[in-house]
Amino acid sequence: MLAVGFALAAPSAQGEYGDVVLNKQAEKAGMRPVVFPHWFHRLRFTCNVCHNEKGFKMRAGSNDVTMADIIDGKFCGMCHNNEIAWSAEFCNRCHSGLPGLEGGFYGTQETAGPGGVGDVKKRRH
Repeated sequence: MLAVGFALAAPSAQGEYGDVVLNKQAEKAGMRPVVFPHWFHRLRFTCNVCHNEKGFKMRAGSNDVTMADIIDGKFCGMCHNNEIAWSAEFCNRCHSGLPGLEGGFYGTQETAGPGGVGDVKKRRH
C-alpha cells in the first residue's frame, strides 16, 4: 500500500515503456512535456473508449491537444473533469516530463519500463 502512495506521488520524469510523450506545445507554453501513461489507461479502458469515443487518433503526435480543449471537456478533459479523474488544475500530474523530452511513443524491449534492461528507447510513429 505504501508503494502505491509513492508511485502516485512521484510521476515519471521520462518516457517509460508504453508512454506517450506530448511536447508539441507544452514547452512553447513554458510547461514541462506531458508524459501520458498509455498502459495505465489501457488496463482500465478498451482502445475504443479513447480512440473512438473520446476522439484520439491512433497515431502518437497526430492529436493537437490544448489545455483549452481539456478545460472545455475535450480529449483528456472528458474524464479529467474532477468527477471521473482529477481536473486540469493539477498541472504537474501530467506535465511531468524532463525539459527537452522529445514527443512520441516510448516502447521497445530495451526500455527502463516493465521487463526492460536498458535506456529508454523511442519508437517514432
